[in-house]
Amino acid sequence: MENSIVIVDDHVLIAKALSGIISNYENFRVLYECENGKELIEKLKFEKNCPKIVLLDISMPVMDGFETAKWLKENHPEIKIMALSMQDDDQSVIKMIKNGAHGYLLKNTHPAHLEQAMLKLVQDGFYYPEWASKIVFSSLNSTDSRQANFPKLTEREKEFLKYSTSEMNYKEIAEKMFCSPRTIESYRDHLFEKLEIKTRVGLAVFAIKNGFSD
Repeated sequence: MENSIVIVDDHVLIAKALSGIISNYENFRVLYECENGKELIEKLKFEKNCPKIVLLDISMPVMDGFETAKWLKENHPEIKIMALSMQDDDQSVIKMIKNGAHGYLLKNTHPAHLEQAMLKLVQDGFYYPEWASKIVFSSLNSTDSRQANFPKLTEREKEFLKYSTSEMNYKEIAEKMFCSPRTIESYRDHLFEKLEIKTRVGLAVFAIKNGFSD
């Protein structure tokens, strides 16, 4: 099944180049391109089909990526936002994620990596490369986090938490833990209930904050 994409970037040549690259991907197609967030909003008002993914630049005139991500989060939460930028500083990464980005990539990413990242985004609901994950998780750590009060966890649940901070999908985690994907889903659901967390990103953040990761 094809996943529809909209590219939002004020550099027309870059947007066109991205469209050309993505046209070679088997599972994705570009609906249209926009030069800024305001143009995207206008398009979404009149286009019949919303995209599955928005590839979103940060530095743009009129309406930048931060504002655009926040608007999409509030008005189209079903759309997955992949930030695609030259900015790799802590402040930009954290702000984009807080504003609703589900993934973050740099523009020097190899085309094959871009395709795999978007597949992960569709499959898992998020995608952050290792360097971006470290920025986000370190910002959420606190000195007293290990003292947090939380329900007693089994050893297998702790092991699952450790793997939740990796880039492995649930099937790969199941192979690592020598059990079935259904068992992994059970661990996940029990942890969601015990910790009152709703997403894998939430589990990963919890794991990092409380020392359950490598």
